[in-house]
This record gives sequence, C-alpha cells and structure tokens, in this order.
Amino acid sequence: MEVKYKILKEHFGHSDFRAGQGNIVDCLFSGRDALGIMPTGAGKSICYQVPALVFEGITVVVSPLISLMKDQVTALVQSGISAAYINSSLSESQYIRVFQNAEKGKYKIIYVAPERLTTAEFSDLCKKINVSMVAVDEAHCVSQWGQDFRPSYLKISEFIKGLKVRPVVGAFTATATKEVKNDILRLLELDNPLIVTTGFDRPNLFFSVERPGSKSGRLLELVKERKDKSGIVYCSTRKTVEEVCDLLNNNGFSATRYHAGLSETERKDNQEAFVYDRSQIMVATNAFGMGIDKSNVSFVIHYNMPKNIESYYQEAGRAGRDGEEADCILLYSGQDVCTNQFLIERSEANPELSEEEQDAVRKKDTERLKFMTYYCTTNDCLRNFILRYFGDRSANYCGKCSNCLTQFETVDVTVDAQKILSCIIKTGQRFGKKMICDVLRGSKSERIMRLGLEIQSTYGIMKSSTEKRLREIIDSLEQQGYITAEVGEYPVLKVTAASYGVLRGNVNVSMKAVKAKAEQPHKSANNPVNAELLNKLKELRRELASKKRVPSYVIFSDAALTDMCVKLPQTPEEFLNVSGVGNVKLKQYGEQFLEVIGKYKP
Repeated sequence: MEVKYKILKEHFGHSDFRAGQGNIVDCLFSGRDALGIMPTGAGKSICYQVPALVFEGITVVVSPLISLMKDQVTALVQSGISAAYINSSLSESQYIRVFQNAEKGKYKIIYVAPERLTTAEFSDLCKKINVSMVAVDEAHCVSQWGQDFRPSYLKISEFIKGLKVRPVVGAFTATATKEVKNDILRLLELDNPLIVTTGFDRPNLFFSVERPGSKSGRLLELVKERKDKSGIVYCSTRKTVEEVCDLLNNNGFSATRYHAGLSETERKDNQEAFVYDRSQIMVATNAFGMGIDKSNVSFVIHYNMPKNIESYYQEAGRAGRDGEEADCILLYSGQDVCTNQFLIERSEANPELSEEEQDAVRKKDTERLKFMTYYCTTNDCLRNFILRYFGDRSANYCGKCSNCLTQFETVDVTVDAQKILSCIIKTGQRFGKKMICDVLRGSKSERIMRLGLEIQSTYGIMKSSTEKRLREIIDSLEQQGYITAEVGEYPVLKVTAASYGVLRGNVNVSMKAVKAKAEQPHKSANNPVNAELLNKLKELRRELASKKRVPSYVIFSDAALTDMCVKLPQTPEEFLNVSGVGNVKLKQYGEQFLEVIGKYKP
C-alpha cells in the first residue's frame, strides 16, 4: 500500500481519496506548489495533512480564524497526530509551551494566524525548526476582490521568503472567481503550481429561494419541520439576529446567537454551545462560520439575502459537510437589496487601500450584489446559476432546487414589457420598482399625486396586474438586459439601448412564469437504518465526547454512525471497513461501539 493510502486509512479512516485530493497530495509530496479550489466539505485539509505526516519537518498552516484552528487541532489529536495552534487565545504559559515543544520537534502541524507570521518570536522559532511545507487555508482572503479580504494575508509571501529554505506551498479555497484565483497565484507567488479545480457542485445540498409574506412565520415553520436537526440562521444585522434568536427561543426552540456586538467570551461560549450540540440552532451574522468544522449541520436558512454569491455559497455550504442530505433556504424580500447596498456604502474603509482602490472595491461589491439579486429572482435552475457564476459547467436542470421542482411555462410578455419600459421613460428614469409599479397600477398615494404622475399616459394602464406580477416582469427584464437598476440612495430603474427594440415592436420578450406548484422537494433515498441503533450510537458518542470535552463529530461523524448501522460490523476487522474508522479510532473506541452494535446482529 502506498504511504499516502496507509496514512489516510490509519489516521482518517478512509480507504480512498475524494476527487482532486490524491492529485494534490502527490504534487505536494513531489515538492511542487499546488492550488486547490474545492467546495466546502470536499476535504481540502486532507490535501495538506497527509503530506505533512510524511515530510521530515513541520508544516505551517496559515488559518484566519481561532475557531477553525481549535477544531482542526482537536480533530488531528483525536486521530493520533501531534498538532498545535498559535493565536491570541493562548495564555502566556501555553504560548511558551507550544514554542518549546515546537523547537523539540513534537509537532507535525502548527496552525498560525496570519498576523503572527512576521512577529519576532515566530520568526525566531522558524530559524530553529525545519518548515517543510506552508499551507494557506481560505486563500481567497489574499485578494481584495475576494469577499473576505484580509490585509494580513499579504504578509504570507514575505514570511515564506524569510525562511532558510523555501518550503513547498499549498493554497486552498472553496470560492474563487477567475479574478480571485489569479490574485492567489500572484500574491502568494506560487511556483509553477498544479491547479486543481474539482468543481463547485455540492450534490447533497438542496437549494431554495422563497418570498414569504411573513419571514418570521415561515422561519418557524421551517425550523419546526427540522426540529431534531442542527442548523444555522443567517441575518444581515445584529438587531435582526437578536430578534430572530428571541423568536426561536420564545417558541420552544434551542437557539443561541453570534455577532460582533457580543463580548469575545459570550461569542466563544455560544459557539461552543452550538458546536457541542447544547444549542440546536445558531442565529448569526456573517461574522460566524468561516472554517467552522461542524459536520452535522443539516440546514442553513438565510433570513436575509447576503451581499454576494461568494458569501452565500460559503455560508450555505456549512450545511451537509458530512455528505448527508441538507437544505439551503433563502428567504428573500426586496428590502434585502436596499439593506445590503446601505451596508456596502457604509462599510468601514480599509486603511491599507487608496481612495481610488476603496471606490473600486465598492463598485465591485455593488456589481456582486446585482448577481446575488438575480439569483433570488431567477426562475432558472438555482444550482446552475451558482455554478455558472464560478465558471463551472452545469446542466440547466438539476432536479434538486426549488425552481427545478416548480412547474413553469414560457409566456410572451412583450406588451407588458412595452408598458413597463414606457412608464420608466415617461417618469424620467428616476424611480425604483415600487414607484413604477404604483404608477402602472394607478395608485392614488400622496407621493404620486404630489409629483403629478397621475396625469402621464402610463398611469393605471396595468391596474388589473398585481404588484407581485409586475415585479416578476421587471426582474426578468433586468436579467435579460432591458433594464438596469442604478444604485444611489436607493435603486433607480433605467432602460438600456436594447429596450428600444422592444418598444418599437422589433423584439419579442418572453419569461418563465409559474404554471403550477410541484410536489415538495423529495430527498434522495438513503440506506435504511435501524433508528433505535442509530440513537444508541449517538448516545454513546455523546458520552465519549463529553468525557473528552470535544464536539461529538470529532469522535465520529453522523455519516460514520449511519454506515455502522448499514454494515453492522461484528469484529474489529469489519469495524475498519466503516467509512471514517481508522486504526487510531479503532483502538480508542472500537470495543465500545462494537458492543452496542453487537446487540443488533443481522
């Protein structure tokens, strides 16, 4: 057996690598740099952890979040791998002990916050040890065009240049457009790297966009349907986080909260309550989650629309990391667009960027917001929309999103489009969707009367149409390039050059409209398992996790427990055939789990 397969089975419990992993491992083994662009849950960490155990020296992993480092190190130690982290959470005595152990060669992997790389203490340490590899996690943070730009990531190439011998370098990210990928290659100065893009698709995730009349009511329905599941609810503001968390707790659900306005102690306690399954639901802003390695999150609900597709896919991707079926649901309203534009305009300036660069970043953020809005309003396949955004190929029908499971028909809306475009022009191209809809429907609102809009020719010409129907046509016209929504204090609709062909009758316009509601999403069938045995295994896992003070999924993932129920191993040799069981975990837990499984012999 090749050494990489031996390490994979012994420490991580897997018999084979997932797509892309083996190629990257071989590349790093050979001393060549690599860039891995792989979706959340695809196993990026395996790509550098396996080579790290073969190299003679230490692997330095640059990681952006304390929580990520802690989770990764805990999981490595449980798998029999010596590892540590260096960040601001360590006490002075812990900090000294980690450095002393590192000098003695007691660690194979050290996780380091990017801010620590160029400190005098860490530089001195690196002069005394052999750094054989540097792995950069969340590598998109190096790009100012990425959604999580961190200036401290720009120090990485400086750190690498300062080492005695240049180590092999691996960079990894889940979300990277072509622009961001090029920045990673350039700013990290990767040397003739192997570039592996495994595709961005997460087949186990179901995507849905809803426009409920009451978000709070719909949220309670969704959570009730998933009452025994672990999930995250994302909100755009701290105030909304507080309101939603109270809503859930007041209705009998176990929820906790996370946002930048809480003390560091409370954020840490609340995060641990969620990770250790003491709280079922985490309600949070986007301050929560990057690098959180909780594998049993089975749903992510966005109470508000995020600012861009990159953030959405990264946040939604925190569901289903164990490979099990999971739901990603977005509750959309037009107000979400205004809120996000406000947040973009009021975002804190980055002191390391010039005024021109700041302006360019804001314009880029506004452009990304436009595509996020298109995602929320399209009638096309949601999975295909996301994958095309990242330059990936996809079928136009996935069969596993709310749009694909809704029956549509293509309808001609040329006449309606002409009326809408005429209204936008005749009202001076200075109003947003709401006002245009009100004019077309003949509203007698005080503002319309004050502005004298009731006397122009398009006033009331679509009075029989609902506002919802008009908004759908406007959204479609925008996506087809006949309208733009220019953002200032609020979005203002303007026609494009292409619209005049429609107005002159030279171009017909069609759109997909809902024909009839299909059945609710049908989850793909899993292997039938004994529910009683699965619960017993979860109880045992919870007891062991409590004694060791680690999250339950660090012992075994839900997927591993399900596989135990399917395979019903009776001997240590058979237990090793369970996905996620390696020699280390067999020695630690095999006897106890086999005893429980033995009571359910086939």
